[in-house]
Amino acid sequence: LEKSWAVIQAMTWWVVILAIVAQVLSYIGSGYMLHTIMAINQQKLSTLKGILITMAANSIGLVAGGWVGGDAATFGWVRQETHDGNDAALASTLPTMLNNVILAVVSGIGVIYLLAIHDLSQGQLLGFSVVLLLICLLMAGAVATFRYPEPATRLAVKLSGRWAKMRHKAFQPQDTMVSVQRFIQSWQSLGHGRWMRPALGALANTGFDMLTLYLMFIAAGHRVGPGVLFAGYGLPYMLGKIAFVFPGGVGVVEAGMVALYGSLGVPNEVSAVVILGYRLISFWIPSLLGFAAAAYLGSGASKSKESQSPVSLG
Repeated sequence: LEKSWAVIQAMTWWVVILAIVAQVLSYIGSGYMLHTIMAINQQKLSTLKGILITMAANSIGLVAGGWVGGDAATFGWVRQETHDGNDAALASTLPTMLNNVILAVVSGIGVIYLLAIHDLSQGQLLGFSVVLLLICLLMAGAVATFRYPEPATRLAVKLSGRWAKMRHKAFQPQDTMVSVQRFIQSWQSLGHGRWMRPALGALANTGFDMLTLYLMFIAAGHRVGPGVLFAGYGLPYMLGKIAFVFPGGVGVVEAGMVALYGSLGVPNEVSAVVILGYRLISFWIPSLLGFAAAAYLGSGASKSKESQSPVSLG
């Protein structure tokens, strides 16, 4: 604690401000991603509204269902804005997939670096492999759904029925069929290179988030190389994806980063201060702001329903 306090006292605070600016740009990337996804189908959604939806969805996912709950919240708020279920389906699935693909690339670079310096444990390699396999299976499932829609629909209905039976819930096959059809129609709209602008937003989201972490290291007076940065950033987040019981990777990401950066020669007191500061800027403060954004978006939905309700003339 004494050494950590010394690191805090010696930090270059104007660089911390730059780290905050980088994190703001990261969220602008997320908002831009939703904006461009809506623009593909000639729908209007401002980048600012996209930022609010992203922050609010992340906060909802933190307390209700993890990324599944966050995606469901995104679907609801985008449909509220556009009144189109197909566009909302695309907005709720594409960002997660793009972010995971980019994270997998970052982690892959980190794994190559760790293998090169012989500093990769079997547990880390196994965790990375499992998450990468899940991402590949999701991508393969999406491609198979496009090419073979009828078998994919039958399989989705069968699996949804079993899942509902396990939970002792009522099951409506038509709902699953409509959801699959929306998914296919939405993703077909990404052809002819229209996926590139959303991918640019996802790249900005992850890139500026990594820059936030890098600037925090500089502020603490400990510059890290690209290989160390990629390894310490990507792998803990990938492991956090496995830990579904910890929404947002709470605890898993922090512990994983401290352990990895420690094994790569970063002093424990520096990594503790840097990582806790980075998570405060990138996760905890945005999560608190996200609850306020959720309340704002919820009030907008209530006003929209009131304006659409019939007025009594009695």
